[in-house]
Order: sequence, then structure tokens, then C-alpha cells
Amino acid sequence: MAGALEGIRVLDMGRVLAGPSCAALLGDMGAEVIKLEQPGRGDDSRGFAPMKKDKDGNNVSCYYKNFNRSKKGITLDLKTGKEVFLELVKTVDVLVENFRPGTMDKLGLGYEELKKVNPGLIYGCISGFGSTGPYRNRAGYDTMSQAWSGIMSITGWPEDDPVRCGASLCDVIGGLHLTIGILAALRLREKTGRGQFIDISLTDGGVVAEASMVEVYLATGKVPYKNGNRYTSSAPGGGYHTKDGYCVINGSAPKFWAMLVDIIGHPELAEDPRFLTNALRVKNREELDPYVEAWTMSLTTQEVIDTLLPKGFACAPILTIDQVVANEQIGVARNMFPEIDDPEVGPTRFINSAIKMEEGGPEIRCPAPTLGQHNDEIYSTILGYSPEKIQELREKGII
Repeated sequence: MAGALEGIRVLDMGRVLAGPSCAALLGDMGAEVIKLEQPGRGDDSRGFAPMKKDKDGNNVSCYYKNFNRSKKGITLDLKTGKEVFLELVKTVDVLVENFRPGTMDKLGLGYEELKKVNPGLIYGCISGFGSTGPYRNRAGYDTMSQAWSGIMSITGWPEDDPVRCGASLCDVIGGLHLTIGILAALRLREKTGRGQFIDISLTDGGVVAEASMVEVYLATGKVPYKNGNRYTSSAPGGGYHTKDGYCVINGSAPKFWAMLVDIIGHPELAEDPRFLTNALRVKNREELDPYVEAWTMSLTTQEVIDTLLPKGFACAPILTIDQVVANEQIGVARNMFPEIDDPEVGPTRFINSAIKMEEGGPEIRCPAPTLGQHNDEIYSTILGYSPEKIQELREKGII
């Protein structure tokens, strides 16, 4: 099926997660994505677990494969192959990179130089703090951005140390923000004919992810802190122990609060002056939650869910990853873990895009490329190089 971005060519210079995840999504949506890597070495994530064995018994990174699906792959040394790189840039619509700010400028290949050869180029970059401000040159990784953005300060239990979100949240959000920026820039280019520079900060993305908590401070001056699994602005709500585990419940809306007091066997709470409004219930949460948890702990997690779901409550068990993959909604109906027959490691399941569209939507177009897999194809068909020219570049170590 043709994707919505068919006809768009992307040069992906991203490494590890943030940049590659953006380019993979563009590839899923039909763009021709060319993954450019250093000869002989490639993306650092080629060495990241989890690994699977190829037919020769070599370890192959499924981390790399997941974030570099739907791409073709070439190699090029930017220091010795600058002219080749500039020729390639002339042919693309979008360039994606997540080097530290200034890296491409030092090579003489920054946006100001590249737009001279391709005025329509959309240049998207992701870094820890963005390309402006006093922190622009600092190394930035997901954990640092979770720390700097404040996410870690509000994650965990009040009496415990700050906790990193278990997933690489800022990396993934950074990739999504860059994707959105690129799509907007492509639309604008249709009107103006001009490309532009898109500057994404992992830390800015973390701030956006916690926007509801930041707004608490902006509006009230109150600094939010770790609150465990409780909702900050509604009660009863959050996590509660059960007879065999844990579940999350939201019963804060007037309709559901009125039902919940009967379900938990305490109808008198409906008229209790401590709990008459959501604001009062939040204020007096310490007195309220024991009533709710006494009921949940008398039941198994499944019994809690079976009681509340038919009545329209928002509630859920806390699934482990294996349960998520097997889940009838997520894994089956939404097809979030399709199996791809990879030429190196055989049938392997990867994470699908969360975007579902009636037409032209994202799908995994092809497995991730081996290092330099498409050198001959790209350099011959796009740049018109002869087999002899390509072999010369190979012998010189340029590709």
C-alpha cells in the first residue's frame, strides 16, 4: 500500500533512538528513507541488546532493527566523502540528525551550508537541550533529560528517591516531536518552496510530557512532588492493592463517586463533609483511600475489574510486558507487535506505529538494512555513479 509520504526522500543520519525513531516513522508512512552510517562501524545501537543470532551464529541487534525498519542503508565517511555527501543532499527533501549541536558545522556540513545546495531542504535535529541557550553544548541523553525536565522529581513514592521512568520517554517523545515538525515543514514548503531548520530538545519534550504537573506550579506556585500512583487533581483515583496484586481506578467524577460508595459498602461517605466535592476528596485523600483499599484488598485484581468495568469505571490491572504483547486489545486488535521475516534473524516481532489511518497510514515497509546494504543501489540510481566509481569509493574507505 502506498504511504502518505510516498515521493519524499529522507536522509537519516540519526543514531541510537531519538533520530532513528523519527526517520523510521517517516519510512513507515511511505517516505524513501536512506540510513547513512560510518563505514565499518555503523550506528552505535548495532551493539545494543536484545540480540538474536543470525544463520552464522553472530549476534544481531534487535534494538537497532526496531528503530531502523522501513529504511535503506548506505555508508559514507563524512570527512573524506564530503563532496559525495553534498551531492546526496541535493536529492533529498529531509535530513534527520541527532548529533551534539555544532558537530555538523565543524564538518562544514551544517544547515547554513547545506541550504546553499538545497534551498528546499528540511533539516531536523534533536539534541539534549536544543541548539540555543547556555546548555546547548552539553551532552544529553534520555535520563539526563528526565532529570533536567523535572520528570524524575515527580516520579516515585513520596518517601523514596526520585525515579527514572522505566522507558526512554524523552527520546521517543523527541522523535515524535521532530516527526510532527517535519510534516508541518513539508506542508509549508508546498506554499513557499523553502525548507527550514527544525530544532528539537529532548528536555523540552520532557517538559511537554509533564505539562499537567508543570501547570500546577505555574497556576498556583505549588511545587509538585512525587505522589506515587495517585492522581494529583482527582480522588479517589490511582493505584490500590488487591488480594493478589495491584490495580488502578478512577472514581472521582460525581457519577462514579456516587456509585463507588455503595460498591465499597460505605454509602454514608456520600454525605461526609470531608468528601462532598472532588477538591475536598483530594485534600482529604489520606482519610479516603483506606476505605477504597479495604474493599480492593478483599478481592482479586480481576474481581475488582469485573465489578467496575461493567458500570463504566476507568480501571485497569497493571500488565507486565509479556501480558501487553499477548493482550487481545493491544497485541491482537491493534496489531502493535507485527512479525517481520528478517533476512538475518528470521521471523521477529517488532513494535508497530500507534498511528492508525484509513488510507496511507504507517506500516513496516521492510526490515532494517545491514551495514551498507544499499550502497550500490543508492549511489548508482540516485547519484548516477558507475560501478567503477562505487568500487573506487569503497577501496578508498569513503563508503
